[in-house]
Amino acid sequence: MSRKIVCLALCAVLFALCESAQAQQPTKVTRIGYLSSFDAASESRRAEAIRLRLRELGYIEGQNIAIEYRYSEGEVDRLPELAAELVRLKVDVVVAAGGVSLIRAAKNATKTIPIVMMGIGGDPIEAGLVESLARPGGNVTGITNLTRELGGKRLELLKEAVPKVASVAVLYESNIPGNLRELKEVLPVAARALALTVRSWGGRNADDFDKIFVALSRERPDGLYVTTSPLMTANLKRTVNFALESRLPSAGSNREYVDTGGLMSYDADLMDSYRRVAYYVDRVLKGAKPASLPVEQPKKFELVINLKTAKQIGVTIPASVLARADKVIK
Repeated sequence: MSRKIVCLALCAVLFALCESAQAQQPTKVTRIGYLSSFDAASESRRAEAIRLRLRELGYIEGQNIAIEYRYSEGEVDRLPELAAELVRLKVDVVVAAGGVSLIRAAKNATKTIPIVMMGIGGDPIEAGLVESLARPGGNVTGITNLTRELGGKRLELLKEAVPKVASVAVLYESNIPGNLRELKEVLPVAARALALTVRSWGGRNADDFDKIFVALSRERPDGLYVTTSPLMTANLKRTVNFALESRLPSAGSNREYVDTGGLMSYDADLMDSYRRVAYYVDRVLKGAKPASLPVEQPKKFELVINLKTAKQIGVTIPASVLARADKVIK
């Protein structure tokens, strides 16, 4: 009887030790690489949206995931080096938060680590990033925001909001292929239909803005259209201030433009898109292959209007346009 008791006691102790050892084993920490064309401040809104959605899916930074952030701060030439850093860190997935140049840099750095793209404004098939939207075919999948393709709609909304606009100056970063496509293929078609005269002003670095603003002050267009790119984002406040001082009605390519003080923007609902990025990260980490995860196009779009800016530049937005706005800043 005593032997049985001793055996049972030993088994209980061994079982308890095994349970304790298992409990003390560290949780596997998954590493996510976050590669951005912008700086930490500009990127904070969408990075936070992704983090919050990941948390809802059970991924908590500092507990079971670690996120390695790399920002090129508008310097396209740094992207290959930053992408290579993330690959050397052996991250489990790369979130590529930027345009074609950034995603291509990530894709050139690795053919095996899954890449979830976001923020691409053009066609990822045309850019050679995926084989098709339904079956990407490589290690890249994610979200395309159609930012460039929405250029015609932005011009149309600017004309509806301020009917007197007859000439529009377009600001763009001249070394971004997607911007050039928007200028050559998208905006001219819309401008002809709206009887608008459109002239483009390109810059390669921050020093070019002062020259462009001086030239625009001489030319005196009726409106301003601001494209999106790392350079444009880095100089958003300067651009908005110029538009306000010149009392120029303006349309931007994303909500950030209006939040900074621009008159209006029309774009995919980016918060919705950012949350979908977390869905892709979750699927990949659970074993799904990017090659067979379809690329998504935006399902929701938003028109944002800044009435404080309208008042400041002496513009009255028609009620018919305001009624269609998803958000109005008063």
